[in-house]
Amino acid sequence: MKRRTFLSGAPVLAAASPAQSAQRSPSPLPLKQLREQYRYDLFEDFLPFMDKYVIDPQYGGFMCNTDRDGTNLSHRKETWFEGRGIWVYSFLYNHFGRNGHYLEVARKSLQFILGAKPEDKDTLWPASFTREGKRLTPPATAIYGDLFIAEGLTEYARAAGERKYWDLAKELVLKCAALYDQPDYEPDIVSSYNGPAPVRFPGARIQGVSMVLIRVIGQMLEQDSNRELQRILERSVDAVMNQHYNAAFDLNNELLEHDYSRPTNELAQFVYTGHSIETLWMIASEAVRTRNKNLFDLATHRFRRHVEVARDDVYGGVFRSLNHVDRNQWALDKVLWAQEEVLIGSLLVHEHTGAPWGTEMFSKMYSDVRAKYPLRPHGYSLWITNADRKVTFEAHATRVENYHHPRHLMLNLLSLDRMIARGGKPSGLFAA
Repeated sequence: MKRRTFLSGAPVLAAASPAQSAQRSPSPLPLKQLREQYRYDLFEDFLPFMDKYVIDPQYGGFMCNTDRDGTNLSHRKETWFEGRGIWVYSFLYNHFGRNGHYLEVARKSLQFILGAKPEDKDTLWPASFTREGKRLTPPATAIYGDLFIAEGLTEYARAAGERKYWDLAKELVLKCAALYDQPDYEPDIVSSYNGPAPVRFPGARIQGVSMVLIRVIGQMLEQDSNRELQRILERSVDAVMNQHYNAAFDLNNELLEHDYSRPTNELAQFVYTGHSIETLWMIASEAVRTRNKNLFDLATHRFRRHVEVARDDVYGGVFRSLNHVDRNQWALDKVLWAQEEVLIGSLLVHEHTGAPWGTEMFSKMYSDVRAKYPLRPHGYSLWITNADRKVTFEAHATRVENYHHPRHLMLNLLSLDRMIARGGKPSGLFAA
């Protein structure tokens, strides 16, 4: 059987039998088979499509407004997707062979986005640009775009060996943290979730902001220590673990008042499970970096709780948004990124502890995702990004997802490599 024929299908993960596991490795997961599939998904499916249709060789950057067949629906470029793309291609360069093409893609996107850098140090990048880099929108009011640029700069600084980009990332993070602390920050945040009834909520404390700060700063501190950044990171972790956490639900509220008190309206019932799952694996990963067993245990315990609550026991996968806890009102769409956050977090648990629940969660989600999301059975590259509850195939799409999907593939590939190198044994990092 040819490798391409096998891998381009939709295999369902079958864990090794006890006898096979005893012969091959301590891990019940078929690690080498998984690694082969993940490598196919990244290097033979995702990256060739990006090269052919999404990366702009003339002006740099990413034209993500692209259909399944590669048709560019527009040449518009987005700040979010530039920052994220810089990170992806810099990470590829740093961890997967130091291919000069990856670094050049990141460099040209960086050149594109820095060409539109706001002159005022307190102003945010606009959300979108023409292909050539002309601004299409006024400066953003939410800090996410600048934070994604900071993440890209951080990884590019490592790839290029140029400290100035780390320094610029620090400037952006400090600017964003200061803007986030303003009592009138982003009053229309509720409408961005496409979940609860949109009401104005100026100065909200937003779990999603803490999430991105944790991820960006953790990567920055891998390269260099910094007290200012460390304080913001610690505050963000505390916000997620102690302020957003609602003991009455054993779940995290997405939005709080500016003073971190719980809202007095129905937003007190809003749990954005997708962000909670994503944030908690990031905190667990940060606990791995800092060797903090107590934090790892608590973060993974709550990660498990959110996944179990969000799971669709009828059609599989997880829902992204619990709009009202007491009424059990969910947004019933399925988004790929939420499923992939489960795959990252559960494999992280399996790698470091070997806990059966992590192994089972990964196996179940992997089988669900592999059966429904890859587009190869429909004649296309990539995976379905947004869908209805049943993940019904649609012939057209308006966006290529250039961040969550490759991040999932890369992080889990590295995890699989480490486990295979250890003969399938857990890392033992937090062993008693």
